[in-house]
Amino acid sequence: MKIGIFSDVHGNFVALQTVLAELEQEQVDRLLCLGDICALGPQPAEVIERLRQLQCPVILGNTDAWLEDPLLARESEAERHRIFYELALWSAEQLSESDHAFIRSLPSTLHVPLPQENSLLCFHGSPRSFDDVIAAVTPDDEVARMLQGQTATVMAGGHTHIQMVRRYQDSWILNCGAVGLPGVNAGSPELPQNQNVCWAEYAILRVEQGRISLELRRTPLDGRQLVQALERSSMPHKAWWLQKWRID
Repeated sequence: MKIGIFSDVHGNFVALQTVLAELEQEQVDRLLCLGDICALGPQPAEVIERLRQLQCPVILGNTDAWLEDPLLARESEAERHRIFYELALWSAEQLSESDHAFIRSLPSTLHVPLPQENSLLCFHGSPRSFDDVIAAVTPDDEVARMLQGQTATVMAGGHTHIQMVRRYQDSWILNCGAVGLPGVNAGSPELPQNQNVCWAEYAILRVEQGRISLELRRTPLDGRQLVQALERSSMPHKAWWLQKWRID
């Protein structure tokens, strides 16, 4: 079995199409999306339409919740939270009522059986909250509180935009990184941030003949396509979004 896992598309249809094309070449058996699909990027409607066409499981992320209640994006008076709020408002306006119904239907966790009695637990931040941050340096006792006693062979999340594989007790914790904004750490300002990137991130989980392997991938994006998508969009704060990318 081969599973393509991706997260944090953030309204970046160019990046999503790039990742999906690679996963199609890999001939994965199924796809899983770990949330934050539409907000903060120039193409929210295109992204959600493509995901609905795929009919793959999608987990509810924190910025997905913003689309149903943009006030959730205003957690402080910080400048970036004002930008997040205005982008959430704009993104929500681009979606149809059926798109909003789709977002409201998203689960917070998903259990996936794997061969040889293995299992995969999917979430956005943690099973407890899509706002939780599980990083490489998070103490085990904090991770235990976030996992709330749940167990699985592999536990997969997103949210931090930082790729990671970490051992926890008898499990692996996987963060597949971000498809649509890998240069922006949206999970915690204390964690490191990439600067001026032009790539998309995802992961592949393989279970073959009793062996489990986790592969983190980073694939280059066409900067010109990103700029063209932004120019066609009516998204506010275009300069904020464009400065996250290295456009050669």
